[in-house]
Amino acid sequence: MATSLLVLLDDIATVLDDIAILTKVAARKTAGVLGDDLAVNAEQVTGVRAERELPVVWAVFKGSLLNKLILVPAALLISFIAPWAITPLLMLGGLFLCYEGIEKLLHKRLHPAGDAHPARLANASSETDLDLQALEKKKINGAIRTDFILSAEIVAITLGIVADAPFASQVLVLTGIALLMTVGVYGLVGGIVKLDDAGLYLSRLTGQGAWRDMQRALGRGLLGAAPYLMKTLSVVGMIAMFLVGGGILVHGLPVLHHGIEFLAEAMHALPAAQMLVPMLANGLIGIIAGALVLSLVTGVQRLRKRDASD
Repeated sequence: MATSLLVLLDDIATVLDDIAILTKVAARKTAGVLGDDLAVNAEQVTGVRAERELPVVWAVFKGSLLNKLILVPAALLISFIAPWAITPLLMLGGLFLCYEGIEKLLHKRLHPAGDAHPARLANASSETDLDLQALEKKKINGAIRTDFILSAEIVAITLGIVADAPFASQVLVLTGIALLMTVGVYGLVGGIVKLDDAGLYLSRLTGQGAWRDMQRALGRGLLGAAPYLMKTLSVVGMIAMFLVGGGILVHGLPVLHHGIEFLAEAMHALPAAQMLVPMLANGLIGIIAGALVLSLVTGVQRLRKRDASD
């Protein structure tokens, strides 16, 4: 009896050790997507009124958890009954990201009237509460849609790592990575969007002494840096859409993938070029794909308007 219990405990310890190793590998593999996810989602909440920033982040966080609740079982089911469908589904998601990126890049040209420009969310004096709620809801829904694509890639990468593991280990690793990424991303997003409030608080501290002077100086520094950080994240988020979306498309098309790999390997004498070439190629393909999808969507919209007018 005692021997059987010890064997059982040893088996459990081995399984837990395997799960820990797989989770560590998956976390390292998905770290790049995590950075893109952070940039994209921090950019999505820019322009929201200060008192609504954390509620918006919380709403997107709950939406992200729901995304994971859908994606993890779906990924396990698809990998079991139709593993061939994972790549096409990911490529559709990649095309959507590229489309979102080109739409943001050309926003002023596409929407000259600025009907849904994020900056309007911050201008409470010129909008009714109903308008602000509608615009805020639109931003939340957009952020959740983008999170769905990025989450799908994280889940797909993790699934590829644990594909040969027992089913129970797959479930535990996928669930652990999904929760870790969600809490990590939106915890950081929440901290980033409240940097200016933290700076304002520190800059208004009263009292004498070197410590208080340092706190007030830090506060002023945060206040000065916060707008630039948010603008930077806005640009990085847009670039991330092209890089992630283009990367998904490249990996789904062996001809492109091997061609870029061959080009990068040909530059073995320049280590920096070996890293930059795939990144630039992914970004370029993402821009081209986004422009093609945008042209298709615009064409369909024009045809619908023409049919409606007739």
